[in-house]
Amino acid sequence: MNQAPSLTWRQRLALYLDLIRWNRPAGWLLLLWPTLMALWLGAGGFPGWHLLIVFTAGTILMRSAGCCINDVADRDFDRHVKRTAQRPITSGRLSVKEALAVGAVLALVAFALVLTTDMLTISLSFAALAITLIYPYAKRFVSMPQAVLGLAFSIGIPMAFAATRHHIPREAWLWMLGNWAWVLAYDTEYAMVDRDDDLLIGIKTSAITLGRWDVVGVMGFYVLCLGTWSALAQRAGLHPIFWLGIAAALAQVLWHFTLIRERRREGCFRAFRANHWIGSVVFLGLVAALEWP
Repeated sequence: MNQAPSLTWRQRLALYLDLIRWNRPAGWLLLLWPTLMALWLGAGGFPGWHLLIVFTAGTILMRSAGCCINDVADRDFDRHVKRTAQRPITSGRLSVKEALAVGAVLALVAFALVLTTDMLTISLSFAALAITLIYPYAKRFVSMPQAVLGLAFSIGIPMAFAATRHHIPREAWLWMLGNWAWVLAYDTEYAMVDRDDDLLIGIKTSAITLGRWDVVGVMGFYVLCLGTWSALAQRAGLHPIFWLGIAAALAQVLWHFTLIRERRREGCFRAFRANHWIGSVVFLGLVAALEWP
């Protein structure tokens, strides 16, 4: 294990915040929007401040803990990738032991929040933790590790339904399927950024597996996501205002196509970072539809 240098508490805090990507909120927003969608769907409207706080804070905490685990697992790979070579663990500014301790504390605080919900939600939190621990190693063995990430970034959906309804209806799993497809779309865009580096170091990604079909694959995943969510909204008889959110999301998907079609790093990374806006407009459309008088 690498030994971190002696640091002041301010320097150490800055490294902790860098470790959990505090200055890059797009990551936890990608987790938060579908979780909030599930909360509103499960409750049939505003879910109450208790569950809103639990799931919002828990989402941010678990995503931050996941960053700690991921950076420890990938420290030997990250030094060979331009975008990740200066991460705190890879650069030696934080030790592996310290990063794991930070991740453990964040996960424990998240679990404490979950303990204020029901037993079904608590039991699902163990599955969420297991997937969080497994994902960083999936890229060594799975041709499309983004599919595993899709499970990790979607488990909040059945948890939200469990917390609001105390059971998990079929629509929760279908909404989760749509979100899984969305994760495949945006994380393939992300993988397209690092494809050249990943090929050199032997990491498996969806961008590498799809090859020249990567752009088609991304667009197909977006269609599956928005198509699934639209079908569920139609079946639930949501107010027509919901379709404004879907239309805004589709417009963004078309913009993403213009960004990634030439497979340039800058365009693919810009598309990935903008994905949280797709989630935000669908969420706003859903809230408006459920709260419409």
